[in-house]
Formats: sequence, C-alpha cells, structure tokens
Amino acid sequence: MKKILEKTYTDYLYKAVLSLETSEECRAFFEDICTGNEITAISQRLYVAKLLNEKHVYNDIVKMTGASTATISRINRSVQSGSGGYDIVFERVDGK
Repeated sequence: MKKILEKTYTDYLYKAVLSLETSEECRAFFEDICTGNEITAISQRLYVAKLLNEKHVYNDIVKMTGASTATISRINRSVQSGSGGYDIVFERVDGK
C-alpha cells in the first residue's frame, strides 16, 4: 500500500513540474516546495552531471562545485548507467 501512495505522490509531483511554463513559475514552485538547501543540492547534482558529461575530471569538479568525490561518483553512476534522464535534459537544454 505504501508503494502505491508513493507512486501517487511522485506522479503528482511530475505532473506539477510539467505544468510549469516559465523559469519564473518553476523558481516560485521550487522555492515553495523545497528548502534553500534542497534546491542547492539538486542544482549542484545537475551541474556535476553536466560537468561529467562534458568529460571534466573529478578534481576539477570538486573545485568548481564543492561536491565531494563520493557525491560525484554517485552522480557519475547515474550519468553512465542510469535511466537516461540526464541525457534528455542535456539534449533539450544544451542542444547536445
């Protein structure tokens, strides 16, 4: 039963994000739903993934983002063999 509720919650979250039309709407939503630290952590993860995708080395990524090598390694696993979500975002946002 708990998994069904979690799926309902996550599906509603995904639909909510997809309903946003502008950067301003997105910013307002995330400021309402997340703490500042959560937004920073999510943003950092996305930027680390972008740098990994651009073939930057761990030491440079640590210096550029402040992320730990453990975090970078975890993100790298998702970039290399995750669900492909990062690739979709990079292609659509960066045109790659």
